[in-house]
Amino acid sequence: MSTNPRVRRPRHVLARVAGSLLVAIGVAAATLAVAPGAAAASKARAATTSASTTVTTSSTNDTRAMWVWDTSTPTATVDLAVSAGIDQLFVAVPPNLTTSSQLPAIRTLADRARAAGIRVDALGGDPGWVDNPTWVVTYWLKPARSSGLFTGVHIDIEPYSTPAWTSDRPTVVAKYLALLDKLKANAGTYPIEADIPFWFNTIPATATGGGASSLDREIMKRTAGVTVMAYRNTASGPDGTLDIAAAALTAGAALGKPVRLGQETTYLGDTPVDAKQTFYGWTRTNMETQLAQVNVGAAAYASYAGLAIHSASGYAAMAP
Repeated sequence: MSTNPRVRRPRHVLARVAGSLLVAIGVAAATLAVAPGAAAASKARAATTSASTTVTTSSTNDTRAMWVWDTSTPTATVDLAVSAGIDQLFVAVPPNLTTSSQLPAIRTLADRARAAGIRVDALGGDPGWVDNPTWVVTYWLKPARSSGLFTGVHIDIEPYSTPAWTSDRPTVVAKYLALLDKLKANAGTYPIEADIPFWFNTIPATATGGGASSLDREIMKRTAGVTVMAYRNTASGPDGTLDIAAAALTAGAALGKPVRLGQETTYLGDTPVDAKQTFYGWTRTNMETQLAQVNVGAAAYASYAGLAIHSASGYAAMAP
């Protein structure tokens, strides 16, 4: 492992394999800031929904975030976010941002997003981060903070992508939680949010006091909220988004932490298992029918904090 871990697009293929093997609002308002453009965002989303859709959603729950891994076209990205009714962007940030050649584009993106009423968080992560917490703080977190461009920190570490996950999972879990502790200790006033797969409730973890717990709960205890990669293109029924996200939504409600539900739009592969996890090949109108149902079903949980779309490039490629 290099001492210079890279910021990368997450390895969702490995997340899917692991998942197949295992085949509030008040709370959210207190801990997860909603951009002031939320009301306008809801109207923008309504414009993309078919007139024949009979499902209605709560405007309070119908907030939406989006991952942005490619920051090279800031103006087009913000225009897309506005048209899609996005309230919050997770914007990929390289190491040493303040001296990076990517800084001008990221600054433009952040400035334009804020002007549109969209919150912007610094996005980063790599499985190797669990072995390099000091590097992460020194070369990623602190430069991102000092740029003054972001409201919070959003991490996508995916520790199950490391070889040690199979050979020594308890150690990887402990290192991951220790990294979260270190990030929180150095984040100042920045809230830290984390991406997690829906099956982290099945992974044992040790609570701070030494008792038995699960990885999803221990991550929630250390963060301001989580986004669950609940990647399904059907909202309800067995193995639908609401079904696989239920454990995380329940844990979030018990712990008083907001939980977003991630939805995929990029190409994952040609198998049935791949296809069911993405809206790739769908129209935005048809996707909105399912997302509206997710909003209605998830609103039963006090922890529900809206949707997150993966990603800007995948969504941009979808037909209306």
